[in-house]
Order: sequence, then C-alpha cells, then structure tokens
Amino acid sequence: MSRPRIRVVGLGPGDARYVTAGTSRALRDAAVARLRTRVHPAAADFEVESYDDWYEDADSFEQLYARIVDDLVLLAHTSRTHEVVYAVPGSPVVAERTIELLRERSDVDVVCEPAVSVIDVACAALGVDPMAQGLRVLDALDGIEPFRGPGPLLILQTYAPEILAIVADRLSSDTQVVVLHHLGLEDESIVTLNARDLASFASADHLTSIYVAGLRGAGEAMDDLVSFTRRLRAECPWDIEQTHASLTRHLVEETYEALDALEGLAAMIESGDEDETIVAHAEEELGDLLFQVVFHAELGDEEGRFNLATIADTERDKLTFRHPHVFADVVVKSADEVAERWEELKKAEKGRSSVLDGVAWQLPSLSLHAKVLKKARSLGVASTTFDDVERWRSALSSLQLHVSAHDDVALRSGGFNIDSQEIANALVALSGFATLLNIDLESLLREQVLLLRDQIRDIEANQSDPSRSAE
Repeated sequence: MSRPRIRVVGLGPGDARYVTAGTSRALRDAAVARLRTRVHPAAADFEVESYDDWYEDADSFEQLYARIVDDLVLLAHTSRTHEVVYAVPGSPVVAERTIELLRERSDVDVVCEPAVSVIDVACAALGVDPMAQGLRVLDALDGIEPFRGPGPLLILQTYAPEILAIVADRLSSDTQVVVLHHLGLEDESIVTLNARDLASFASADHLTSIYVAGLRGAGEAMDDLVSFTRRLRAECPWDIEQTHASLTRHLVEETYEALDALEGLAAMIESGDEDETIVAHAEEELGDLLFQVVFHAELGDEEGRFNLATIADTERDKLTFRHPHVFADVVVKSADEVAERWEELKKAEKGRSSVLDGVAWQLPSLSLHAKVLKKARSLGVASTTFDDVERWRSALSSLQLHVSAHDDVALRSGGFNIDSQEIANALVALSGFATLLNIDLESLLREQVLLLRDQIRDIEANQSDPSRSAE
C-alpha cells in the first residue's frame, strides 16, 4: 500500500487572477483540504478550513509550523482517500517553511503543484529577467549579518515595519531599495527609498517584499582590489620589481599617514563640525594602508605561502579565540578585564613564556618604551615609588611637579598637578639640546628600553628557576 499523500498547491501572490485552474480544481474536489492562512486576497474564493486560529496560540512560527505539519500528516493518514490538499500563499516551493518540514517526513509523500510566485510578479513589475540579472532570493529573517553582494536581491518575509527595520540594519544606510507592495492588486505600490528610511513604510504586510538592484559589499570590493593588484604585478614595471622587503618602508609611511588622517577625523568628530574633506582624507589614507596589506598578500599568494583569504580567516579565528566573552560563555564586567584576559589568552595561544614575546622591537623608541614599561609594571619591575618621583624631579628639574613626596593618593591615582604642556616643553627642550650636541635621542631611549628588557628577562628567569635568585 502506498503512503498517504499531501498535495500542496499555491494561491499565487495576489488575487484570484493568479490562482491556476489546477489549484482551483484541487481545492474544490478534495475530500480533505486546508489553507495555511485565509489572510490572502485569493483565499475568499474557497470554503476551506484554515489554520489561522492556531497563530494566536503559538509561541513561535517554528512551533506553529511544526504543529501544522503534524496535523496535515495525521489528516492524510486518516482521510478516506489518503490524501490532503494543502494550500499556501504564493508558490509552495518559494519561502514556505511548512513545505520544508513536510519534505523531512518519511511517513507521507509530498507533491507540490506549480504556482505563480512572488518572484514572477516582482520580476514582471520591475522588468527584470531573473536569470540574466542573476537574481538572488533571500529571507529577511535568515540571520542578522549584513546582506552580501552581488545583487540584485529580492528579500522576502518583510511583512511588518519592524522587519523592514531589520532589513535596513543589514544594509548600508544609503543603499537604494525598492518596496514592492500588493503587486497585481488595485492598491499596488512600488516605492523607491534609501535603506535608512525603510521602517517608515508603515503599510508593510505579508504581501510586501524588497528589491535591491545593486549591492556592492566588502567581499566584492576586495576581490576587485586583488584583481587590480594582480594586473599591476603583471603589467607595471615598478610593481613587478617589488618584494616584501622593498615594500616595508612604504607600509611604515602609509601607517603614519593613516594615523595622521585619523587624528584629524577624531578631532572633527569631537568638535561636531562635519568636514567632507577630512572624511575623504581619512578614507583615502586607510585605502592606501589597505593596499599595502593586499600587495603583501598578493606576493604571498605568488609564493604559495598565504593570500588575502587565509589572512582574513586566520585573523577572524584568532579574534574569535580572544573574545570568549562574545563567542563563548565567558562573562566580563569591564573593558579593563577584557584587556587583562587578552594578554592571558595571547600568552596561552602562542605558547609564550615571557611577557616580552611578541613585542615589535622596531617600534619607534617612545612607543617601544611605553609598551615595555607597561610589560615591566605587570611584573612589578617598574611600579611607581617615591624614589621614582624624586628621580624624575631631578632629571627634569625644569618641570614644576606640584606633588608632595608623601602624597600617596596622587601616586596611586596618577593625579599629579602638572600641565601636559610642561611635558611637551621639556620634550622639545630635550630634542633641541640633543640636536645641538649631535646626540641621537631615539638611540639613547632605545638603549634604556633594552636595559629594561634585560631586567624583565632576569626576573622571569628567577621566577621560573628559584635557585637562581639565591645566588
């Protein structure tokens, strides 16, 4: 004996004009038939029981759809014809979760009849050939990540302004979108908006969808930049000659230029005075820095060592590991705690035995000194004491350090009564004297950093081998 059958038909995306003769005949002749919902322009033509009352009792759509599927299977098994006709809005093979669940069942056969879909009416209304344009059909509720290109996209399940707001969050705010509302009905509406204004379309319902003609995402842009770099490597004499070593100085230069542009951007944001020139400059300099990374990635690809994709994947995996408070069940209470755990995770991840492992010793000496000093303080090598304050006072006697040697609160909190301009003046004076005397301050400070490095390594060695501290 054959298995019971569920015959699924579609009511089309609009009124009775979109209902096929086969669907009408199946619903009228069926011994047992059900509508998923009567909230549809074509449903009024059929005296068929629906599941609308079940919507009110369900805690979620997934729970509702599972219950509908169970009922349909039961009806098919108990029907005298061993068949149930099940009608859904639109086409049964487009964005219909109950059909997906029915197909997973092994105790019934599922047959889907052809029907007009929302894709058909949307493409007809827009004059778009879905095959020629490479149309992609997406679910508005399938994830929260930004939509990715290429376009065009037809986004379904946008049945409320709240869902339109979710769609807007997954697009760049200035992305142009087309709202397709009640296509084929008397009150048909096709409205073009920017994504930021999507939620203002208050009439959105189950007969609303969104069309995005063009969507240039980061992935497509990066692919184009990689292709562009490959062409330069193939056709430009200068680019052909470059190596990882020859490009190093350019990376350093572009980094400083990007920092300079970002400082200008930060100052603009703080002032509240928007300046398109400053924004464009920051964008340009970040692009120059990005190109340096892409160029090195292309060289690595030519050498068979790495490429932009492996760099990106490695970075994402590393950051996933270092953010267990985001991607796992670790709970943190502050940014300081995140920073603390970051250092611990780095040490565990890389199998490092010293706090100095991973320090970039080619950093400018001021930056290097600040970094090593921070590492030293974590071991108690460079904790601030009263003697330090006196030594600083003596070394920089021109500065007015208005703090008592016994002002314990100021020492603990760093609340010295000192103007940053005094520090700046002292640095300028030191630089001036050093230049006059042909002294390289960069090298001097680097020597002091290396001495501090040696102190740290001695302390770490003593901690790992207590017998050495007794010598």
